[in-house]
Amino acid sequence: MQDDESSLRRRFRDVITSEEQLRSVLGAPTDRAVAKVVRVIDEHARRFIAHAPFVFVASAGADGMLDISPKGDPAGFVTVLDERTLAIPDRPGNRRLDTFRNVLSNPNVGLIFLIPGVTYTLRMAGRALIVRDAELREAMAVNGKLPEHILVIEISHVLSHCPKCMVRSGLWQPEAWPDTSNLPSFAEMLVAHGKLAETVEQMQTIIDTGNRDRLY
Repeated sequence: MQDDESSLRRRFRDVITSEEQLRSVLGAPTDRAVAKVVRVIDEHARRFIAHAPFVFVASAGADGMLDISPKGDPAGFVTVLDERTLAIPDRPGNRRLDTFRNVLSNPNVGLIFLIPGVTYTLRMAGRALIVRDAELREAMAVNGKLPEHILVIEISHVLSHCPKCMVRSGLWQPEAWPDTSNLPSFAEMLVAHGKLAETVEQMQTIIDTGNRDRLY
C-alpha cells in the first residue's frame, strides 16, 4: 500500500499533507457549521429519516478498505429505536455482505440519508452491530417477508449537510440530467467486469427475474 501511495504522489507536484495547508487556502469553518453537529437523533432528524427512502452506508474493513453501500425501501424504512439508536433492515441482495463483513471487524459506520426533491441531506456516524432479534425483524417486515438481519447503529454524530452539491449537480432537476443514451446497462457491466459466460441479453433476463421475484 505504501508503494502505491508513493507512486501516486510522484504523479503530482503540489500534494497537501496537513490540515494546516488546507486551512491556509480554505480558512476555518463558520461557527454554525461547527455547532450544527448534535449527539442524538432529535425530532428534526427523526422527521427527515421518516421521509427518507434511501440511505448510503459507509463502512471499513480490518484492512482499511472502504465500502459505501446503498440501501433503499419505502420511505421511513429505517427505524429510530431511541434518541441514540436506529435500525436498518437487510433485504435480499447479491450476498456479498460487504457491509456486514466490515462491521464484524470494524463497527464504525457513516450514513447519508436522501429524500427525492430535497436538496439537503442528513449525515450520521456511529458504531454498528448485526442482530436477528425476532421482534425487531417482525416489526420491519414488508409484504409479509422478514429481513434476515438488522443493522443496528448507536449514533454518535448527527448533522445536516448543505444543499450546494445538490444545486450544482442538478440532481433533482430533470432538465439538468445528462444524456445517458451511451451509458452501459447494468447487465453489460456485469458481463464485462465479471467476464461472465452469459450474454448481455441472458444477464438482463436474470436481473429482471431477480427484480420481480426477490425484492423482499
